[in-house]
Amino acid sequence: MPYITLQDLIDRFGQDELLQLADDGAGAIDQGEIDLAISDAGGEIDGRVAAGGYDVPLDPVPSIIQAYACDIARYRLYDEHATDQVTKRYEDAIKFLRAVAKGEVLLGIGGDADEPTAGSADFQSAGRVMPGGGF
Repeated sequence: MPYITLQDLIDRFGQDELLQLADDGAGAIDQGEIDLAISDAGGEIDGRVAAGGYDVPLDPVPSIIQAYACDIARYRLYDEHATDQVTKRYEDAIKFLRAVAKGEVLLGIGGDADEPTAGSADFQSAGRVMPGGGF
């Protein structure tokens, strides 16, 4: 299950940019090239969040993951010609995914990453007990 679609990329970056990056030779966007970049982005995301204990593919997909998937796919489409802005957005995405893998950031969805793990504190209380029945 891909995290993004061609339409998500068009909505974020515009059809003209995507056509420049993935022209099929007939003046249309090459869906195969787009699908490969989307798949690569999903694989990179899955590999990193799985290290953080999440079940992959993520379901539901947090909106921040969709945004970063777009940035990663775009970076892949640029190949070695990525601009400074495209590279920075990619690096920000990877930095975020590393933080998820380390447990520094939680995605707020199911999976082992949202559960206490060995070495973490998990406090539970039976309630407040006051001697003599209260104040």
